[in-house]
Amino acid sequence: MNDETTEEPISALPGMPPVSAGRLDEFAADPKRALWVLSVPIMFGMSVQALYSMVDMIFVGRVSADALTALAFNMPLMFLAMGATFGLGSGITAIIAQCVGARDKARADRTAEHTVVLGVAITVLYTAIGLLFGQQLLRLLGVPEEIMPLAWSYFQVIAQGFGFMVMAVFFRSVLSGEGEVKVPVMIQLSATVLNIGLDPIFIFVLDMGVRGAAVATIVSQAWAAIALTWVLFRRKKTYVDLDFRGFRFSSDVLSGIFRIGVPASLSFAVMSLGGIAFNRLLVVHTPDAVAAHQVGLRIDHIVVMPLVAISSSLVTLVGMFYGAKRFDLLRGIVGYALKRSVLIASLASVFFIVCAPWLVSVFTASEQIRELGVYYLRIVSFAYPLFPISMMAGRALQGLGRGTPELVLSVMRVLAIAVPLASFFTFALKLPVQSIWVAMVLGSWASAAVAYVWLQSGLRRAEQNVPAAANLVADDPMLATADVATELS
Repeated sequence: MNDETTEEPISALPGMPPVSAGRLDEFAADPKRALWVLSVPIMFGMSVQALYSMVDMIFVGRVSADALTALAFNMPLMFLAMGATFGLGSGITAIIAQCVGARDKARADRTAEHTVVLGVAITVLYTAIGLLFGQQLLRLLGVPEEIMPLAWSYFQVIAQGFGFMVMAVFFRSVLSGEGEVKVPVMIQLSATVLNIGLDPIFIFVLDMGVRGAAVATIVSQAWAAIALTWVLFRRKKTYVDLDFRGFRFSSDVLSGIFRIGVPASLSFAVMSLGGIAFNRLLVVHTPDAVAAHQVGLRIDHIVVMPLVAISSSLVTLVGMFYGAKRFDLLRGIVGYALKRSVLIASLASVFFIVCAPWLVSVFTASEQIRELGVYYLRIVSFAYPLFPISMMAGRALQGLGRGTPELVLSVMRVLAIAVPLASFFTFALKLPVQSIWVAMVLGSWASAAVAYVWLQSGLRRAEQNVPAAANLVADDPMLATADVATELS
């Protein structure tokens, strides 16, 4: 990329001030580097978040086995609520990234403003449902009555602070869409460190037990939401402008977010329902299996978080390149991300199989939970190399404006294959608890095969929908210097 084009002005509507397009041009000049520029800060932030998740589980596990089980039963509800939020956040990121690629700042601003309105509405909905129906929902999850007071004490606090968590996610999604990841990651990092520091104070010093873990979470998320609000509304160094002076509600803007975000949210809901179903099946064998499963999921974060970071970055890059009609770059970066993520997951699989006993022993003193946790890791590790295929395919297609594939893949993997197989193994064949985790692996294998085919089809379809894409090399002097697609592959 020549320096003369690095600061090309953007103006989507007459009279609008020019805005720097430097980030878009920088990413187009070196897509491989752009993937890591976006992914590494997210990966670092998520690694710290995974560390917090583990520390949180360790602290709660030191309170009692019942406290650990109570926290485990809360996780599917938390995943359901925040998964829906992250799903809509994917829609926000994809739309704003496409706006950056198309150099349409006006639409990016409108999308960001509607994001705030949507966040407030979802906050009211989540809080009302959580406080009014939280105990009934926990009972539906199969929480034993003797554990209900502990489980509700945690969820009640979380429900009261949902708004901070929702707005933090939405604001990070806006910034991710414009290619800004360092600032939100640093804010989330500081919130995570705060959370880790507050955990022992609330749990042990103030003797709040599992409820203290929830209070620490909400306080830290409140800090993150407030800091991100300042970045977007006051810092004035972002691509989007949030002043609301000319705000007008537009159903078209929301429909653009929903078209991608709702299927993504539903895919999280499917995974949450799967988590609920697996908990119900696991508790048939022993409540310790539920705790072991949650310990295993926390350790899973070691491999899942880097993959999520790469796939999140892929949404931004695919959205930008699709908006700019740069299909050469689009195909190249998808292939590059897929290869690197499969390599990372394969190495993690070997590590977990070898080190499973040591990893699980960090979380609990219960011999039964430790034994079951080791089984979980050594079985599920066989699905790790396939995780990236489904994940990258779904997120790349989101960047293209298609949210449905990720939903369909989730339904197939969890509800159509894993849960029915796990139920059959448990009730019909009377197999031990390990068979439930085998069913999860089989579901992952099947969805990965379908995801790869769907991804290739989606890329071809995107190119066919824009016939002019074939002429980009001749029209764009950027491509005269190198065959970028060949380099990336």
